[in-house]
This record gives sequence, structure tokens and C-alpha cells, in this order.
Amino acid sequence: MSRVHPTLSKTDGEELATTTARPSIWTVWNKSSMGFHGTDGFSIYDSKGRLAFRVDNYSRKHKCFAGQLLLMDANGKALMALRPRILSMHDRWSGFKGEDGLDPKCRTHVFSMKRRSILQGRDKAEVYMDGPNDRSPLPHFKTEGCFRRRDCKILDSNGEEVAQISHKKVNRSVTLGDDVFSLIIQPYTDTELIMAFLVIMDRIC
Repeated sequence: MSRVHPTLSKTDGEELATTTARPSIWTVWNKSSMGFHGTDGFSIYDSKGRLAFRVDNYSRKHKCFAGQLLLMDANGKALMALRPRILSMHDRWSGFKGEDGLDPKCRTHVFSMKRRSILQGRDKAEVYMDGPNDRSPLPHFKTEGCFRRRDCKILDSNGEEVAQISHKKVNRSVTLGDDVFSLIIQPYTDTELIMAFLVIMDRIC
């Protein structure tokens, strides 16, 4: 059986960069890094096979009961809290910064993300930055393609590609299933932000 990722070694003191000058390649496993039965989530590895981001204890329950999801680094440090807007017909979610997202009294809002349309374009999403009350008519990011089919791009407000999701190929003749896929992030793009988008896309697209 082919490995999902290379060896999980990590050099002591070596940090993962939030942005890079070159495209970064990631392997996303739609499964929790926790090994016990009943866990779901995401385990995201960098090009060297190091666990970089994770979401554990992921729930498939309706958003009214699921509560917020927590994007963490490999060591379990909270990077961003992702919370559904309960009464939103567009499946709107909000992203809050780091540990602040855990405390409703001191949350720092980073972005909101929603489906583009209630009746059409269920597989497309839009992102609005700069706080929950931002009234800009144009999204700061949007998706193109189909996330469920692992054939999807994330575009910025200028229509430039900032990230691409595709099936992961072991070699020319072997492609892994939908639970494991590749993510390419373009230079100078906030990696943590893209990871947060990915987690929400799995819920609304």
C-alpha cells in the first residue's frame, strides 16, 4: 500500500513558514491525526512529510449541533477557530484568530465564508475579509471548480489563483482516493488562511 506522505521526521527547532517565496506543496488527508475510532478531521503534511496542520474530533452533525472547529498546528496550538453562523441560509462561517477564537468575549474576527448561492452553485464559495460587518459587494476570495471532486481553485479578488486542490498521484498510473489530495499554495499567500478555507469548504461545498 502506498504511503499517504513521506517519513514524519522533523528537525528540532525548524519552523514552518506561513508564507513562502515559492509555491508550497501539501498533502491533505481527510482524517484526524488522532488514531482512535470515531475521530474525523484533517491531517495536513508539508512537502517533507511533516505534520503541519490538523483538525481533530471533526463532527459531521448539522451545524446547529456541531459547534466550532479548531485549526491547530502539529503540536495542537490553536491557530484559528472556525464557527458556523447558525441562522445563515448560505451556510456562512466565521474565522477567528488563534486562541482568541475560543473566548467569545475577546474574539478577533478574520473572515467570513459562505456558499455563493442558496439554490445554485452549491459547490462554490466566497470569502469576505476585514470583519463580520464588511459590506463590500465583491468577495476577497472565491472558489472555482468542484471541491468534492478534488478539482478546485481558490482565486483572489483579481481572479488570480492563490491555491489549487487536485487528486494526489502516487505515479503516472496510480491516483489516490478522495480522502487524500494535493494542495498547492502560490507564493506570498497566507498558508494558515488557506487551510482554514479548506476546512470550511469541506462542510459547505
